[in-house]
Formats: sequence, structure tokens, C-alpha cells
Amino acid sequence: MSLIPEPLRIPDFRAFWLARLTTTIGQMAMVIVIGWQVYDIARSTMEIREAAFQLGLIGLVQFVPLFVLTPVSGWVADRLDRRHVARAVILLELVCALILFGATWGGFISLPILFGVAALLGVARAFAGPALGAMAPNLVPREILPNAIALSSTAWQAGAILGPALGGILYDVLPHLPYALSAFLFAFSALCLFTIRPIPRSALKPGTPWQQMVDGLAYVRRNRLVLGAITLDLFAVLLGGVTAMLPLYARDILQVGADGLGPLRAAPAAGATLTAIFFSVRPLRTDVGVKMLTAVVVFGAATAVFGLSKSYFLSLAMLALLGGADMFSVYIRQSLIQLHTPDEMRGRVAAASTLAISASNELGETRSGFTAALLGPVAATVAGGVAAICVTLLWALWFPELRRARSFALTDPPPEEATVISGGA
Repeated sequence: MSLIPEPLRIPDFRAFWLARLTTTIGQMAMVIVIGWQVYDIARSTMEIREAAFQLGLIGLVQFVPLFVLTPVSGWVADRLDRRHVARAVILLELVCALILFGATWGGFISLPILFGVAALLGVARAFAGPALGAMAPNLVPREILPNAIALSSTAWQAGAILGPALGGILYDVLPHLPYALSAFLFAFSALCLFTIRPIPRSALKPGTPWQQMVDGLAYVRRNRLVLGAITLDLFAVLLGGVTAMLPLYARDILQVGADGLGPLRAAPAAGATLTAIFFSVRPLRTDVGVKMLTAVVVFGAATAVFGLSKSYFLSLAMLALLGGADMFSVYIRQSLIQLHTPDEMRGRVAAASTLAISASNELGETRSGFTAALLGPVAATVAGGVAAICVTLLWALWFPELRRARSFALTDPPPEEATVISGGA
């Protein structure tokens, strides 16, 4: 028996997986340095709460383009060749990396440049999420899709471990090196995507582009299992996310500096990667809904303990635990969404999911930055963890479909599956 997981034996999925891994490393190496540079520049002239406010703003700047473009990006992912869309956005990220490389190397990096590039990254993410999310199910047989989702998540989480660590280490050597690494990785990722052959895609139902955009949102609203899964992630991570506060914790609470920030940023991804690897080998089969809800409760509890911790090693452990719990939930949620969505809707549903994820991440950063400025970082983080637990309990009541999900039902494709047409070269 081959030790290589079945989805990775498929050349197109293997290229997709490598592209996802290298893109994520590049993104995370950039993100951690952007956050550090924003906070460091702000702290040179501002008090801690004012600098925390700037960290909140950087999340908002990334979210606004995503919010505005989500209906369009989902329709584009369903209407155009998803490979072309993914290649274009990765090339845009390459441009962003080169801009930051030049500004940092030249010594004229500033808050306006960092905020401007963050907005461009928000545009790229608006189109990348639907295109890549909808592409993966087209590359593997339906029966191994949960394994492919776990492997795709493993690539993302592995990149989220390596990216911050490499970004922090290279930044200590020379501040512009992380951006050089990101540029190289984005170029490699684009080359991988160019090797993927034309893939089947589904024809959209007749109608104007606006009607087709509205149809995607209407499908999410009608399917309560999909709606509950997407919104659970939105509100739990929106309230319980801690990523934006990590530079603050590293510098002013745990006092470990830039060297300690890399491991802090990578710890959630380390826990998530171990969970994803486990599921890629041993897929979950029973009581998936209840286990997903339990995982979100664990996520909230670990967030609250992290907020109270003044021990670096306890903080690392709690971040790893919340990352593992989040991955547990993500694996179940994404499997349920992909398996309950017809292919001709996947781009638009993925856009809604990407919007929810980004809202939970970028608006979560904004929320944590603003509440930290108002209440202080510790109180804001602990309150966020408790709020995530409360949201989970409410969703268990409001969306009983989540509790009742017993397994990944790999039955016939959804009844709204459209006629398949051949993708363009």
C-alpha cells in the first residue's frame, strides 16, 4: 500500500497543493512582518493603546475590499476559468511583495505604504478564496474530497507555521528579506498553477450577472446547514480571535520581542497542522456536528486562558490548542459545505465563506484592536474567548441542523448540480 495519500497521487491536485503551501508561506511571512512594522512604527510615536488601534485598522483595511468585491469574486470564480483567476491574484500578491521589498530595502517604509499594500492584499484575497476553494473539488473524485480538504488544510497550516517563523528569522537578519522570500514563493506558486490542465466546470443557470450573484447568496440563505456552518465560524472567530494582539503580547506583556513573536504566530498553525495531518489519514466519520460545536467551545476556552497568561510557554500551549480546535472545526465545516453545494454554485458559496472567514479574521483584528484600546488587551482577549463559547451555545440552539449532522454523507451530487462543460485552456 502506498504511503502517499490518494489525493496527492493526482498530478493536478499535487500542483494545487504545492501552490497552496508556497502561497501560504509567502502570505504569512508578509503578514507577520507587516503587523510588526505597523506596530513598531506606531509605538515609536504613540502610546500602547493608540498603537493597538493601528493594528485594528490594518485588519479593517484588508477587509473592506473583500466585503465590497465578494459578490463579484464569487461570480467570477463560477463564470471564468478558476485556474486563470487564481494565477492572476497570486501575481498581484507578487507585486505587493515587491513593493514592500523595495520600500523596506530603500528605508522609506511607512504606515501609508503598509496600509496601501494591505488594501491590495485584501483585493487579492477577495478573488483567491473563491477561485482556490472552488477549484479543489474539481481535481479529485467526490469520494475522497474530505481527505483532499484535510490535505489542503494541512498545506495551509504548514505554511502558517513556516511563514511566520521564516518571516521573523529573516527580518532579524535584514528587514527586507521576508518580502524577497515571499516574492520568490509567489512566483513558484504561479508556475505550479500553470501546470494544472483544463478542468471540468459547471455552466451557470441563465440570467444576468447580477441575478447569478444574488442566486449564490440566496442558496446560502436557504441551506441552513451551510448557513449555520459559515456564520458559526464568522462570529466565533470574530469575537475570539487573538492574531492581531500577538505583536502587543510579544512586546509588552510576555516581553519576548520579535524573536518570540514568530513562535507565537506559528503556534496555532502547529496545533492545526497536527490535527489536519491526523484527519488526512483518519477521516472523521461519526457525530461530526456535535464534535464541531465542541471544538469551537475548546477554541474559546483556550483563547480566554491565553489572554490571562503571563507565561510564554503556557501562551504557546494555549495558542497551539486553540489552533488545533479551530482546525477540527474547519475540517468538519468545509467538508459539509463542499459536499452540500452543487459545483455551479461553489464559487459563490466559497465567496460567502471567504467573506465570513475574512470578516472573522480582519474584522476580528479590528475588534480586538479597538476593544484592547478601550478595555486593555487582557480584558479584551478574555472577553472574546468567553463570547466565542456563548456564540457556540446559541448556534447549537438556533441551527439544530448542525447538531444533527452525523456523518459526511457521500451520496449523489446535490439536486441543483448543473450540466458540466469543459474548462478553457
